[in-house]
Amino acid sequence: MLNFSKINVLIIYFLFVFIAIFSFLNFQNANDQLIKKKINLGLDLQGGSYLLLEINSDSLVKEKIQSKVIPIKKLLKDNNINYNNFKINENNLSLSIDNIEKFDLLFNSRKDNLVNPYIDNFRSYELEYKKIDNNQIQISFSKFGLLTINNAALKQSIEIVRRRIDDVGTKEPTILQRGEKRILVELPGLKDPERIKALLGKTAQLNFRLVSDNNEFGVDELISENGEKLNISKRIIMSGENLIDAQPSIQNQNNEPTVSFTLDRLGAQKFGRATTDNVGKRLAIVLDGEIVSAPNINEPITSGNGMISGNFTFQEATDLALLLRSGALPTPLIVVEERTVGPDLGEDSIKSGVISLIVGFILVIFFMLFKYKIFGLIANTALIANLLMLVGVLTILEATLTLPGIAGIILTVGMAVDANVLIFERIREELKTEKSIIHAFDSGYSRAKITVLDANITTLIAAIILFAFGSGPVKGFAITLGIGIITTLFTAYFLARHLTSLVVLNTRNKEIKI
Repeated sequence: MLNFSKINVLIIYFLFVFIAIFSFLNFQNANDQLIKKKINLGLDLQGGSYLLLEINSDSLVKEKIQSKVIPIKKLLKDNNINYNNFKINENNLSLSIDNIEKFDLLFNSRKDNLVNPYIDNFRSYELEYKKIDNNQIQISFSKFGLLTINNAALKQSIEIVRRRIDDVGTKEPTILQRGEKRILVELPGLKDPERIKALLGKTAQLNFRLVSDNNEFGVDELISENGEKLNISKRIIMSGENLIDAQPSIQNQNNEPTVSFTLDRLGAQKFGRATTDNVGKRLAIVLDGEIVSAPNINEPITSGNGMISGNFTFQEATDLALLLRSGALPTPLIVVEERTVGPDLGEDSIKSGVISLIVGFILVIFFMLFKYKIFGLIANTALIANLLMLVGVLTILEATLTLPGIAGIILTVGMAVDANVLIFERIREELKTEKSIIHAFDSGYSRAKITVLDANITTLIAAIILFAFGSGPVKGFAITLGIGIITTLFTAYFLARHLTSLVVLNTRNKEIKI
């Protein structure tokens, strides 16, 4: 156990130096770094905002149930099932049919048993029905169908939230799914949480609709940006799905901030046709049910480029362009929980954590020197190397350090000392019975190995479980603890053991006290 080949020594110290170098990157100016890696501070250490968002899928369920109307009617017609009183409700369809038994067979049968290609859409996996009266039924989404809608909406919402936050330029955001309907957003260092809330709270459903001159059927009465009541046609000429890009700009004539947009090929065709057919009319640009602007169509717009104006400030124009670029949310997002951590509180947390680490570190160093003399110095050297390697690995991973993460580092100090104490105490026992000092140290390391491994591996398993099932700060604690255990084993059984072998082999003819 005390014999090291030259290649082993080279590997041990190369690995230590290579990892330890990364720890010093955290103390350099970011502009001077050749390697752009550092440990990121979590929300509780540098301040910022914590938002818990929840999707509201009611409008999406209504939209999806409406999309089933035509296929269901076609299914009934193709199978000669007569129906009447077909009604579209908020989250279900109701109708009367003349042959419930036949409908039941069609509704619940598998596609491979029937020729009809529409059957697969109406199996009870997605939809279910119940009898209301003798001939009346009600069709709605099953639990599986609702779960599928929620999951799809949640995944799409997370992606769009990520795009919006990345466009703002927030560094190291954390965006995670929480349960079936919630999204966790942590934004360290955020200085303007209200702006982010406003951006995330808008679905950004954009559409272009013509302004009607009279109060005819099929119009919505909306209020424009200047307070004017307008009758807007329900027919959507083009939606925001056809936008490729949107950027804030300044109109040269009166320096008014506007939003310039570019359409895809299909959108350009739709927009060109609509503006060609309706020259002289007004075109309303509607965002989330509100009129942003309603300019006159002076000439056909066939280039696929357009401009939105509406008495914006430049910040409002920038945010609107961001919303349009990132795409529309499938459902509204509701802020169900909000927390803001000030930078001063985060700075206090860092100071408290660092003071705790320094105090604990100094006490451990003095204890080991007092207890084990020269070997205590070796243990302390290994302890410093352990911390450097731990910070180095966290830097390589660009991990986010939280207050519980600092607690994990402090615990690592205790774990590292525990390994050396077990080893040295075992060597003391061996020295009582062994005449050969070298053999006593060799046996001490060999026999203490199982105990040290058992203690650290069980703790490592606990850290893995915490990481797998925990969230947020718990994961941070688990990561630092897990990495700390691995670096502890490396420094105790390679670095400290090599330094111990140098001392023992150079003083083998003298009395050694431990």
